[in-house]
Amino acid sequence: MTQRDSQKVYIFDTTLRDGQQCPGAGMSFERNIEYFRLTCALGIDVVEAGFPSASQLDFEIVHAIAEECTKQAHQPMVAALCQLREEQVRKTIQSLQPVIPIGKGRLHTYVPVDPELLEASLGGHAADKGKIVDDVYRLVKMAHDAGLEVQFSPEGYSRMRENFDFTTDLIRAAVRGGARVINCPDTIGGASTFEGSEYFVEKMKQHAEIIAREFPDREVIWSVHCHNDLGLAVQNSINGVFDGPARQIEGCINGIGERAGNASLEQCIMILRQFGSSTNRNVNSEAVQTPFHCDAKLDVIQEISDFVNKHMLPRQPHWPVTGENAARHSSGGHTNAILKNPMAYQPFDPRAIGKNITFAFGPLSGGNHARSIIESNGYKCNDDEKAKIAQFIKDKSADRRKGISDRELMRIYVEYRQPMTIETVDYGKEKDRSSVTIMGEFFGEQGQFSADHSGKDSALAALKTLIESRFGPVKIITHSSRADSQGINAKSVSQIIVQLEDGSQFEGTAQDHDLEISAMQALIDAVNKAYVYRQYAFDAEKNRQEQNFVFTPQAAVQQAS
Repeated sequence: MTQRDSQKVYIFDTTLRDGQQCPGAGMSFERNIEYFRLTCALGIDVVEAGFPSASQLDFEIVHAIAEECTKQAHQPMVAALCQLREEQVRKTIQSLQPVIPIGKGRLHTYVPVDPELLEASLGGHAADKGKIVDDVYRLVKMAHDAGLEVQFSPEGYSRMRENFDFTTDLIRAAVRGGARVINCPDTIGGASTFEGSEYFVEKMKQHAEIIAREFPDREVIWSVHCHNDLGLAVQNSINGVFDGPARQIEGCINGIGERAGNASLEQCIMILRQFGSSTNRNVNSEAVQTPFHCDAKLDVIQEISDFVNKHMLPRQPHWPVTGENAARHSSGGHTNAILKNPMAYQPFDPRAIGKNITFAFGPLSGGNHARSIIESNGYKCNDDEKAKIAQFIKDKSADRRKGISDRELMRIYVEYRQPMTIETVDYGKEKDRSSVTIMGEFFGEQGQFSADHSGKDSALAALKTLIESRFGPVKIITHSSRADSQGINAKSVSQIIVQLEDGSQFEGTAQDHDLEISAMQALIDAVNKAYVYRQYAFDAEKNRQEQNFVFTPQAAVQQAS
């Protein structure tokens, strides 16, 4: 079966709009543009860039994304949300001006139809339904005549109750005014198939039949936008396609969004991939339709999910499809089966989305397991030392009975290899001279080691002199400290980034009640990482350019701790 034989389901990404309405999920101007570029790489059909009338910054973000769209090889439709107010419609048209000439601008407007929401949102105006219908026609037509595609949403559609006829009138007016997309949202996230004939997908079928009969010459795309308050957003979205007229799914990457979030786009994409083919669908004869597909490029899914995880909201480790544990196994039985057949305990090949099957290193793991993780990250673990290293890692993580992540394992590996394990740090300063004395293991020797430094610098300079006597030149390019709390008992948290002569950089962090000591411990941490990289990376130059792991130089600056 080819895609020509199936119906396309459009993917509408509202991560930048609905997703950023979620507390704690807002991003900078630049991050919004970065995210948009990722949606282009993913092959998203529609990106809702924001709400231009909300603020001047929101307007500028939408306008900048519209400009960026014109430069992309894959150009998604750029949508912008606005209330049904003439001044907002005009401002939204202005924000989308760069994409109007290429036919890639969409204005998305809405009117509440849920009786409770209608009264709460419109107050006294809610009683004049005739005027609301007239306004929908007039303002949709204004946007359509300006060269924009228009999407109309009866807000609270899944809970319209006695307002079915009013909702029908609104949809009629929108289509008559030129709207091409009708979105039927489960705004409050409470819809379920248990509602029977009141289920919103059943209502969508009725409205689709009415519009098809009354506007036979119009091609209308029906859409679903489901919230996850009962954990049913993905299922309701898929039901809208498989059992209803929807040919567009709206949602956010990682399911972020208001309250409990929106439908997870990556989950919807994978379900369409898995079950969109007629040969995989178990439906009754009257529901059989042409198979479905979407155009998302699966190999970008992990990357865009990781972006949202890093810059918007943290993703749960057990999150379906893209979570850290989604293709990670710790059960001994699972491990044995997967070694024989990688798909034994996976519903799809994780490599399709840019992810690999991995095994958590745990109490029952051996030297070969530790060695495979270490070497896959570009570091040496010789055959004659793998058992000792594995035991060291297990001893350091003895309380983690279900295993540790690769990142944690590599942190402990660095600890095993590090040249400095310092027990105490003492320092002093007198006029233009500072001194430091450390006690512990220092580049293969055990004991007490001291150094002096002439000048107005702090004791950190004396420690740097001492380290350079064994390690070689080190340049401190960033040094910052902050308090971890308020009050007299606050600790100083220090961060130092060092650079070696070849340009590689490493970050060290530490904390102590004494600001000077926290800074010196951070320097020790950074140089330990630099030493391990220099001595034990298979190919330092190749590592620096190609690897993306916490202890390689470029990533170390951002992630190491």
